[in-house]
Amino acid sequence: MTIRPMLAEDLDQVAAIEAAAMPTPWSKELFEAELKRDLARYFVAEDSGRVLGFLGYWEAPGEAHLITLAVDPAARRQGVGKSLMGHAFSYAAKKGAGLATLEVRTSNEGAQRLYEAFGFRTVAIRKKYYADNQEDAHVMLMELSPEPQ
Repeated sequence: MTIRPMLAEDLDQVAAIEAAAMPTPWSKELFEAELKRDLARYFVAEDSGRVLGFLGYWEAPGEAHLITLAVDPAARRQGVGKSLMGHAFSYAAKKGAGLATLEVRTSNEGAQRLYEAFGFRTVAIRKKYYADNQEDAHVMLMELSPEPQ
C-alpha cells in the first residue's frame, strides 16, 4: 500500500468509495473543487492502482482540520485509515501544525474508536451539526508533535 497525494485521475474511485461510505456523499465535482483549494491537502491509499481509501484536511494557522476520511468497505480493518492519518498528520506537523481537529457523527462509534486509538479526544459536542438529520457531532482534537529533524 502506498500513500500519495490525490490526483484528478483518482476521482472516479474516490467518488465510489465516498458513495459507499458516507450517508450524504460528496460529488466528484466537489472533490475536484477541493483539489484546487490552496489550503486543502488530500491523500489516497492505493494498492496496484486501486484506491483503498482517502483523507482530506484543511490547513489553518497551526492546525490541520480533518475534512474527510473514508475507506473502501472491502479494505476496512486492514490499517488503511490509520496509515492515511499517520501520513497526513506527519505531513501537517512538518508544515507547522500543532493540532489536528475534526468533527464526527455521534452515531459513528467505529470512527470515534479509530480516532481515539490514534490519540484524538473529544473536547466538545456540537448540537445538531449535521444538516441531513440534525445529528450531533463530537469535536475531537489531538496535539501534533513535530518529528525530529
